[in-house]
Amino acid sequence: MNILITGATGNVGQAILSSLLKNGFDATIAAGIRSPDEQKEEEKIPSAFLKQEFDFGKTEKFSKYLNGIDLLFLLRPPNIADVKAVFQPLITAAKEVGVKHIVFLSVQGAEKQSYIPHHKIERLIEESKIPYTFLRPAYFMQNFTTTLRKDIVENEKIYLPAGDAKFTIVDVKDVGEVAAKILLNPSEYQNQAYELTNDELLNFSEFAQQISEVTGKNVKFVSPNLLSFIYTKLKKGHNLTYIFVLIMLHYFPRFKEFPSISGNVEYFLNRPPIKFKEFLEHEKRMFENE
Repeated sequence: MNILITGATGNVGQAILSSLLKNGFDATIAAGIRSPDEQKEEEKIPSAFLKQEFDFGKTEKFSKYLNGIDLLFLLRPPNIADVKAVFQPLITAAKEVGVKHIVFLSVQGAEKQSYIPHHKIERLIEESKIPYTFLRPAYFMQNFTTTLRKDIVENEKIYLPAGDAKFTIVDVKDVGEVAAKILLNPSEYQNQAYELTNDELLNFSEFAQQISEVTGKNVKFVSPNLLSFIYTKLKKGHNLTYIFVLIMLHYFPRFKEFPSISGNVEYFLNRPPIKFKEFLEHEKRMFENE
């Protein structure tokens, strides 16, 4: 079986490769990277995997990229919003060259939110009749060590218009382990969708409290009104697309029902999912001042 993992140098891709290495695999696995000749990207791919060019911006190469691939792990790079321009030709190419299964990294609740790109991609895959598995993870814990880290470290603050909205969460490591298991046994999970969360439902005040307890900092959660948030982010040099993504992730949940907790991580991995405090303990050094 020939497997191609797109986004192999990102958080989820790296977690999948790490899990495959740890648990072993009997397949030919290609790690899709935008520039195979770029040393920084190449260094992230262990020698057990093939390095293969996969650039979402080069739609004319999709058939070449996918030729000979049986199973595709597909994700959506955050900078790609135009589903029709990129994912329609990608899935058409997958069907034409005979890809037998697509594992798509979606998001929790995608089936109910027709306005988000993940929903549209799920529909394209379903319409293609290619067998699929949709993974719908909750809010990534790693957002606190990437997107939100700078404010936490420098200002001891989380600044988001999330109010008292509650969020389900999941560690990318758990997502990677689940994805790796499905990739090696795709027929067992054909045409299924799985929400991936841990067993916690927390608001950002509670996130801030746990970060404070683990790091010794006094992290506060500040929830500005929408106009103040947009103005502040623009002033700091962020573009409107990025700001809208933050609003979609953190502001819109205020007007929805609390998301549900799923037992799928434990179902797949035969162990409890990683808790937020456990994640913080492991990543404690990421919150230290540089």
